[in-house]
Amino acid sequence: MTTAMQSLRPLLERARRAWRGSPLPAMLAWWGGELRAMLPARLRQALAGGADWHLLEHRDGQWSVRRAGAASVLAQWADSDDPAIQQQALRQALATVDPQDLRLALCLPAETALRRTLALPLAARDNLAQVIGFEIDRQTPFRADQVATDVRELARPVGEGRFAVELIALPRATLDPLLERLAALRIRIDAVDLRDGDARLGANLLAPAQRPRRVNPRARLNLSLAAACLALVVLVLGQWLHNRRVALLAMQAQVDAMHADAQQVALLRQQLQDNAGAAGFLARKKKDTVPVLALLDELTRRLPDSAWLERFSIDSNGHLGFQGQATQAARLVDALKDDPLIRDVGFQGSIQADPTTGKERFYLVANVRSPATPAPSASGATP
Repeated sequence: MTTAMQSLRPLLERARRAWRGSPLPAMLAWWGGELRAMLPARLRQALAGGADWHLLEHRDGQWSVRRAGAASVLAQWADSDDPAIQQQALRQALATVDPQDLRLALCLPAETALRRTLALPLAARDNLAQVIGFEIDRQTPFRADQVATDVRELARPVGEGRFAVELIALPRATLDPLLERLAALRIRIDAVDLRDGDARLGANLLAPAQRPRRVNPRARLNLSLAAACLALVVLVLGQWLHNRRVALLAMQAQVDAMHADAQQVALLRQQLQDNAGAAGFLARKKKDTVPVLALLDELTRRLPDSAWLERFSIDSNGHLGFQGQATQAARLVDALKDDPLIRDVGFQGSIQADPTTGKERFYLVANVRSPATPAPSASGATP
């Protein structure tokens, strides 16, 4: 183990203990079990995997192997048997187990090890291996180099600010001959543990340097698939955002086009209203205005034959002025007094005699009567 790995080991142990102490493992195990229960039996069997522990035991010169949690022995051989026969017996017993899932533990009787329950302060969790190394001399009659040890954290309460652990110590005089025998048979084990009924206790007395480092291809494949799924999710989200952006730009372009059309429609509506207003104004103006020809015709009929006009003018406000000559100009006002088209007839200036023609020169002014204003009736006129 390199120096970097040794320095990282306390951090890894701390993370591992925090993970085991959290409710997440139980929740994930329950969730996975519920999901597996929904699958068909054949598919569950095909997807089944994980560590498959088998226990290797030695007693009275006899070796036996069985599956953890099962009482039946899968294979058995003696120390005196030929090594090839022993290896063959183990291979046949484990032939149906996937090599990637196979885990083999040397399981010793519980009475061969010394077990002590300790209450330690919470601060000792970060350096638990070092603390236990100091406790071996106090809790066992052996030195640290004479025993193989492991420590298990217990779930029992021991008071505030402390936690319970179990120290397991196995004399190397008992363990080393068995490990040498297995090494000679080229049998690699993953753990050294104590028997707990038909199962194992859950400790590992094998030194860290002796523990095999296994590479799980399934874990790597799962990590690769998880990374691929994550990348696909990111790509899908990116594509979704891109599609939303494109759709938003298209909708914005449509809105801009509709806005321009709406402005054009508003402009046309305003022009239509202006034209309608102008047309209405002209119509009202025409309706409220007396035609000039009608005025000339009226004056022609009203004025006597002895009078004629030299000048005739009318402005936009309806002010009328006409100049001419007549034999008796003073009577012209009476002639135009009840005219339905003009009103307020009167002389402007004085009446002058023209020596050339012998007639009187006059200049009359009046206002054009609005068509909506009725002319005064003859009965209502002042005598």
